[in-house]
Amino acid sequence: MATDTSTETQTTEKTKEEAGGSGDAFDSFYQEVKAIEHRDSVLTSKQQIDKLNRPGSTYFNLNPFDVLNIDPDVPIAEIKKKYRQMSILVHPDKNQDDLIRAQKAFDAVNKAYKVLVNDEGMKRCQEIIEEAKARVDEMMKTKKKQLKKEGKSTDVPEDDPDKKKHAVYVQTCKLFADLERLRQEREMKDMHERKRKAEAEANEEEAKKKEVEWKKNFEESRSDRVDSWRSWKSGGKKAKGTFRPPKPKAEKR
Repeated sequence: MATDTSTETQTTEKTKEEAGGSGDAFDSFYQEVKAIEHRDSVLTSKQQIDKLNRPGSTYFNLNPFDVLNIDPDVPIAEIKKKYRQMSILVHPDKNQDDLIRAQKAFDAVNKAYKVLVNDEGMKRCQEIIEEAKARVDEMMKTKKKQLKKEGKSTDVPEDDPDKKKHAVYVQTCKLFADLERLRQEREMKDMHERKRKAEAEANEEEAKKKEVEWKKNFEESRSDRVDSWRSWKSGGKKAKGTFRPPKPKAEKR
């Protein structure tokens, strides 16, 4: 489908700014979204494997509809049919000359299928699609309002059904990617928190061990201290080398 370069550039730049920067894979993902102009419904094994291993595939493959090359509103029977076709195309056994990439593509197809045939998974994906549509509608509304304010025609590229569909696709990919990034950030935060708690517990346990050891040593040396004190009180023989102050001399007048 056709792509409005200006619109896609603005969308991509805004997306990257909202995401707060990204790694190479994330940048490649958005560059690929920006560049897409047409998606074939039928691809060869090599084309499918290339597609599912393209730059940014870590994020693209989060969108199960994109992985299976289907529209979000297709019935479950069509999803199953498409899955069978795709799994055969990219199956590692049929792509022995490109085994590693074929396995990655096959895993992506399996994962996408499992998400969409699961009620909760499909519900979550549909919610993301609806959010993408709402964002595109809001974006169109904002652009039209600005054009009207400037006294210009309120026609926008997304008035074309194909371009609007592509804009929704871009937003859908963005949402799947952003949600995954948030999940990874939460996971990393939780991991650091668990590590911090584990270290705190280890330090507390070590402190308790030291306290127990100190008390044990203190008790074991009690009898020695008592004997030493009694010896001193009874005027017992002082230990050799102990400091003894000089006796005072009588003052002579």
